[in-house]
Amino acid sequence: MSELQTLAASPVKIVTPPPGPAAAARIAEARAFLSPSLIHVYPLMVARASGCMVEDVDGNVFLDAQAGVAAASTGHCHPTVADAIARQARTLIHICGTDFFYPGYGELAARLGGIADGFEKAATGQASGWQTFLTNSGTEAVEAAMKLARHHTGRPNFIAFRGGFHGRSYGSLSLTASKSKYRRHFGPLLPGVFHAPYGDATFIEKELFKRTVSPDDVAAIVVEPVLGEGGYVVPNPSFLEKLRALCDTHGILLVFDEVQSGMGRTGRMLAAEHFGVVPDIFTLAKGLASGMPLGALLARKRVMTWPAGSHGSTCGGNPVCIASALATLDLLESTLVASSERVGQVLKARLTEKLMGQPQVEEVRGLGLMIGVEFNSAAEAARVAQACFRRGLLVLECGDKAIRLSPPLVITEPQAEEAASIFTAVTTDAS
Repeated sequence: MSELQTLAASPVKIVTPPPGPAAAARIAEARAFLSPSLIHVYPLMVARASGCMVEDVDGNVFLDAQAGVAAASTGHCHPTVADAIARQARTLIHICGTDFFYPGYGELAARLGGIADGFEKAATGQASGWQTFLTNSGTEAVEAAMKLARHHTGRPNFIAFRGGFHGRSYGSLSLTASKSKYRRHFGPLLPGVFHAPYGDATFIEKELFKRTVSPDDVAAIVVEPVLGEGGYVVPNPSFLEKLRALCDTHGILLVFDEVQSGMGRTGRMLAAEHFGVVPDIFTLAKGLASGMPLGALLARKRVMTWPAGSHGSTCGGNPVCIASALATLDLLESTLVASSERVGQVLKARLTEKLMGQPQVEEVRGLGLMIGVEFNSAAEAARVAQACFRRGLLVLECGDKAIRLSPPLVITEPQAEEAASIFTAVTTDAS
């Protein structure tokens, strides 16, 4: 058994309270050269990682229940993914997909289009055909979606939702409405973006269309089918159904931002599959390439009408990242999407069983391995997150007062039980 295999099978082990001396020294050295905009929620200096386990430079071993913000879908250093990356790096690292062809780009586009076609046919009985533009990130995919929507419709405006997170570049930031700190001192942002309460489609018709913006001036409604950074909120299915109907009535494009919820995270390849609602555009990233920098704009062929040269990317669709994505899709399709649903049910059930009834816990919610625990205050959520770190469990806060659990999809049932045990012990320990 290799060292990485041994690490992947290791239990949580805290040998010195983090940050240990080695981590503290290296963090102090790094801070002098790093942008202060980086959050660094924990004093964690990672040495290596495998599967769901992360080891720091002091030998502490953590169970990762956040997966690099839901990006390490196949776990850390999955051998199938790592081998695909290494093989591609020995053959072709970069050539620019905007200007040249190479096999991986077309293969990945075909597979993503097939996923969308399969979902559309299952939901509606028809398959309209989908085309793909590859980017370096989810933010870039959202920016591309905004440009495509304006170009295709000839309309200037967008509707997004309170609590939504779509990125931090200027266009995507204009859609983002999850935390004011993302916008503070960065205005003016893109004009023509209007926000509605998440989960409330009637607000758009009764308030926005009546008082603020004409529907025939709206290019797209952009929504996360499961709210991510804003709290891991699963909407009522009627919400997305009503958005689809609104868009059809007024000639508006419907964009599903599945950067966080897509690629097996919710126990389906696409979170939209839970609701049976097909958008005109998907944006994907994070788990698409197991954490390698790759995003995708996926749109119906009838929508992908922009001409040659109207949009491009030097490194978007990098061959090495594509190799990672193709290997990732193989793993997702073979076992990991199903595993996400199965193990996610176990994790959610354990958390619900142990936590509901506790005065500080308001709700346990989620789909697959996209699980949120809502607390009664932001301070309590912060306390629990930090205490989890000290006990060897990596989680992240989200929303106003929630914690998200989004482990790699390779997490086993025993590891899910361990995560639930640590989380429960920390939550019920008021010390």
